[in-house]
Amino acid sequence: MVKKKVEQRSNFNFFLTIPTRWMDNDVYGHVNNVIYYSYFDTAINTYLINEGGLRINSDQIIGVCAESGCQYNSPISFPEVVDAGLSVDLISNKSVKYEIALFTNKSNSAAAQGWFFHVFVNRINMTPTNIPSTIKTSLEKLVKI
Repeated sequence: MVKKKVEQRSNFNFFLTIPTRWMDNDVYGHVNNVIYYSYFDTAINTYLINEGGLRINSDQIIGVCAESGCQYNSPISFPEVVDAGLSVDLISNKSVKYEIALFTNKSNSAAAQGWFFHVFVNRINMTPTNIPSTIKTSLEKLVKI
């Protein structure tokens, strides 16, 4: 496994603040690894709903996760507050690769960082389709330069 350089807060221009919960900690006293993925998913979908106009219950075109991953740099524990930074690494007509980094205590270095691929599909038959224009326009604002 090749460890990537630790992401810095300055590499992101969208942040979502997520409070950790008591139940997020595992028996080792830190946030369990699976919870990091829920933070990623929350940051992405909050952005898509608020900035891209996604209607999660009724839109015919939705994004489904095709791949995700996480690099853990330092532990997060309840009762810390997480700032989830979100950017877009790659975007095509039908898919997007997000980069997400989790920062605690106003730290400039990510406690964890990862990626998340969305493929946009027709909700009914789950076939890949073009990203809706309003969503694509909102995602283009997050592309790293």
